[in-house]
Amino acid sequence: MLPRWEAVALRDIRFDDLQVWTTGLSVNGSVRFEGKGLSASRVRQAHQLVGAVLRFAVKAKHLAANPAEGIDLPDIPESEQRYLTHEQLHRVAVASGRLRTMVLVLGYCGLRFGEASALTVSDIDLETSRIRVARSVTYVRKTGLVEGPTKGKQSRMVPVPAFLIALLKTEVDEREPDALVFPSSLSGEWLTLGQARYAFQKATAVVEGCQGVRLHDLRHTCASLAIKSGANIKVVQRLLGHKSAVLTLDRYGHLFPDDLDAIALAFDAATRTTADALRTNLPLNTIRPPRKGA
Repeated sequence: MLPRWEAVALRDIRFDDLQVWTTGLSVNGSVRFEGKGLSASRVRQAHQLVGAVLRFAVKAKHLAANPAEGIDLPDIPESEQRYLTHEQLHRVAVASGRLRTMVLVLGYCGLRFGEASALTVSDIDLETSRIRVARSVTYVRKTGLVEGPTKGKQSRMVPVPAFLIALLKTEVDEREPDALVFPSSLSGEWLTLGQARYAFQKATAVVEGCQGVRLHDLRHTCASLAIKSGANIKVVQRLLGHKSAVLTLDRYGHLFPDDLDAIALAFDAATRTTADALRTNLPLNTIRPPRKGA
């Protein structure tokens, strides 16, 4: 961001300049990745960061409109999103050792890693089988780990499968309400992303078909498994904590089945039912002649 926009005043940032910059990231990359285009997900992350700054500028009345809105962004290819099956997820979880329960929470509840790292005992409701997601831990350069609101700035209640509630019960039983559910084994404080990645990468390396799967792919896995189970777009949105269903559809729309033929069949069935209700066997394109004297 900085090499391109550091010396540019907010009022001078234009839509077309942002579009050229965003497109250029896919081709030329950034200063850090000079000569190598960034992946679609990296480009989207860069756009989100710039967009967040400009949204704040609009909110603070420094700008009348956000020039980052409506920018054409690259589609994320399926090769960048890995989805585990139920069996693979459980095998990776077992191979993750003491992080088994956390891996299953990420894969079945759709939490971001920072959200899982921030969970305390009081966030686990064993009676209703829900997890309250209200905070997230992120790494800030020169500061370290910092706890703050979730990415969407909103809390949410996430349903938990019965088998996972049983595992969570063993994690939280007889512990103080403010104790971390998944503390670091080294410090007893927040689990760092580096520590979790190290354990997770060791686990995926020994599970067939899971080599190269990233920790964040567990969130994609949750979306995939939910959609395959019949969840609609609004349910997936609420589960993942997206601000809008548009974002969810943009990320995971390709996972929903193509129901165009099913729609045509449903319309056909509804038409036949309507015809029966009207007690007529006439084709819909037939016009009944008017009665004499009418």
